[in-house]
Amino acid sequence: MLNDKNKDTLVVTFSHLQERFKRFALRFLPNEEDAEDALQEAFCKLWPHHDTIHSPKEAEALMTTTVKNVCIDSWRKQQRYQTVEIDPDRDGGITDCLDEQLERDETYAAVERIIRSRLTPIQQEILRRKEFEEEDYEHIAHDLNMQPAAVRVQLSRARKTIREIYQRMEERSK
Repeated sequence: MLNDKNKDTLVVTFSHLQERFKRFALRFLPNEEDAEDALQEAFCKLWPHHDTIHSPKEAEALMTTTVKNVCIDSWRKQQRYQTVEIDPDRDGGITDCLDEQLERDETYAAVERIIRSRLTPIQQEILRRKEFEEEDYEHIAHDLNMQPAAVRVQLSRARKTIREIYQRMEERSK
């Protein structure tokens, strides 16, 4: 008999305060579906312990704590496994065929070889910092003890060298 009363206490308390628990869950979770899932999970977690719940106040306190803990766990899981939307323009997208990707890789490799073999170390440094690290001319010039105009000239010469050598390579391969 006592067991049936304990089951009733948990069920009645949950049913009576369900909307309040749902609003409480929504403070942690982004949408109603997640909040309802959290309520169901909390109730399922408490159900095996229904025989230890003796009063509506105790049921309410346990349910509140359990809902809060389930919501926090759910929120942490969502943070851990955040999704990133697919950007079709990023890296050529998934519509590129394999030949185009191979050609692009070969082009990058050729340009890297030109940079390593044909540019001076100062030109390589300026090119890396300007193009890849996106530093401004003044910052590069300060770090290299140069004038900003000299940095621009070196970068221009480096780009011109890369362009000319790459164009010659392309002409030979045709």
